[in-house]
Amino acid sequence: MKYKPVIGLEVHVELKTKSKMFCSCSADYFGQKPNTHTCPVCLGLPGALPVPNQQAIDWCVMIGLALNCKIANFSKFDRKNYFYPDLPKGYQISQYDQPFCQKGSITLSNRKEIGITRVHMEEDTGKLTHSGDSTLIDFNRSSVPLVEIVTDPDFENASEVVEYLKKLQQIVRYLGVSDADMEKGNMRLEPNISLKKENETTLPKFKVEVKNINSFRFVEKAIAYEIKRQEEILNEGKTPAQETRGWNETKNATVSQRSKEDAMDYRYFPEPDIPPIILKDEKILKLQSQMPELPDAKFERLQKEFSLSSYNSELITKDKETADYFEKAVEDGKKVYVPPKDIANFIINQKINPSDIVPAELIKRIVSAKQTISIGDNALDNIIKNVLAGNSKAVEDYKKGKTNAIMFLLGHVMREAKQKLDTKLVKEKLEDKLK
Repeated sequence: MKYKPVIGLEVHVELKTKSKMFCSCSADYFGQKPNTHTCPVCLGLPGALPVPNQQAIDWCVMIGLALNCKIANFSKFDRKNYFYPDLPKGYQISQYDQPFCQKGSITLSNRKEIGITRVHMEEDTGKLTHSGDSTLIDFNRSSVPLVEIVTDPDFENASEVVEYLKKLQQIVRYLGVSDADMEKGNMRLEPNISLKKENETTLPKFKVEVKNINSFRFVEKAIAYEIKRQEEILNEGKTPAQETRGWNETKNATVSQRSKEDAMDYRYFPEPDIPPIILKDEKILKLQSQMPELPDAKFERLQKEFSLSSYNSELITKDKETADYFEKAVEDGKKVYVPPKDIANFIINQKINPSDIVPAELIKRIVSAKQTISIGDNALDNIIKNVLAGNSKAVEDYKKGKTNAIMFLLGHVMREAKQKLDTKLVKEKLEDKLK
C-alpha cells in the first residue's frame, strides 16, 4: 500500500524583549544562575497579577503581518490548564479561539503556498533538568514571551518543511524580534506527522506530534523515522496511536512521551485577570510602517536594481546584516565606479564578515585588487603564455577533464609574477586561454 505524508508544523519563537510577558523580570535568562530571574508573578504565587508586555504583543503582530496574516481588532488571552512541574500556576496564559493573527501564508521556492493557521502569543514554561533520579526546575525561563506559529497540514515531505523553517527563521531575524537561535532554545520545532492512502482526500484520523526539536537536521530525521514507523503500523492493519513523541538523538528515533491531548482536555477559558486586547486599524498600520523590507522583497529588488544573479542575490540577502552591508558598499562604490556585481562577488568569494571591515575599506580592497591585474595586464598574459608552454602535461590533463590541474597552473603563474595577484581573475584568464 502506498501512503502520502500529511505534515503540519508548530514553531515556538522566543521574543527578545527586555522583560518577561506578564511581569518586569529580565527576560535575558540564558546562562544565568537558576531561579534568579523570578518574582511572584512568574512563580505563580497566590494573589500575583499578570500585566501584558506591550512590546511583545506588537512584535507578535509584526510576525503575523510578515506572514500575510489577518490581524484581529479584538483578541484575548486564555488559560490553558494542565499540570506539569515546569508550570507553577497549573495553567499557561496563552490564546485559544481569538488569537492576534490568523490565515496567513509563506510561499516556497517551488511556488507552493503553505497556509499559516494562526500566530498567537503565550508565555514560556520553566526548564526541567533531569539528573539521575532527580529533576531540577529552573523558573528563569518561566513567562518569557513566546510566539507560536501554526501551519495548515500542507507539507508533503521533509525538504518542504526545512525550506519553510529556514524562511521563517530568516523573517523573524530580519524583523529583529528574536535571535531564533535553536541551540539556545529561541526557536523550537514541532512537526505533526501522519499518513493517508495515496488516493484519499480526507485527513487521517490520527496525528503524531514530535516535540521540541532544536535543529533542521533533526526535523528531517524525525519526519523520515515517523513516516517509516507509521507505514509499518498501517501495513499491519493497525492505526498509529495519536500521541506526543520526542526525538532521541542517541537512538536516532522518536520515542513515546504521552497520549495527545485534544483542545477540550486543556479546559480553555478566558484569562480573567487580563482584559481583551483591542487593536485599532491605525495601530496595525503603524506597526506595518515600522517593518523592514523582508527577505523575499529584498531578494527580488537586488536582482532588478543591481542586476545580481539569483544565486548571488540569495547569498547576499541570507541575513539582514550582510544585505545592509552590501547596499552601503554599493553607495561607497559609486564614487569610484565599482559595479554592484563586483561588490557582491567580492563579499561572497572572500567570505567577508561585515563586522570585520567597514564598507569604504572593502571598496578600497576591490579597487586595489582590480589595479593589480590591470597594471600588469600584458605582462600577466606573457606569464600565463610561458607557464602554459612549459607545463604541457597539466594543460593536457585539464583538457581531458581533470579540472584540478588548473590550480597547479595557477600556482606557477603566482610564483612567476612575484607579486600578489587576484587569484579569481588569474583563474578566469587561465580558463580563457585553455578553451
